[in-house]
Amino acid sequence: MIITFLRSFRIGPFAIFDFAISYIAMYFLAPYLSKLFALIGIHVNTEQWLWLTLPIALFFHVVFSINTPLTKMFLDSSGGITAKLVVVFMLLMVYLRR
Repeated sequence: MIITFLRSFRIGPFAIFDFAISYIAMYFLAPYLSKLFALIGIHVNTEQWLWLTLPIALFFHVVFSINTPLTKMFLDSSGGITAKLVVVFMLLMVYLRR
């Protein structure tokens, strides 16, 4: 399968393809999401949506119990500090870019 081949390129335990597709999809969805959220008075620009891509994905993976390397790192109570810091940094950047 081609998807298996594309997901074989990795940086550590993370598939580059998964991250690339997530950010490309968010880039194209951002204008529509911004318009949708503007209807309820929340203004989020494209850059903020890109910063939110990983935290949103992580949230949905946790809610639906999808085990990925990043989810495992984030939920590891005895470690995974890097994953936690990256997510907090991304959320901080969303706040600072408003």
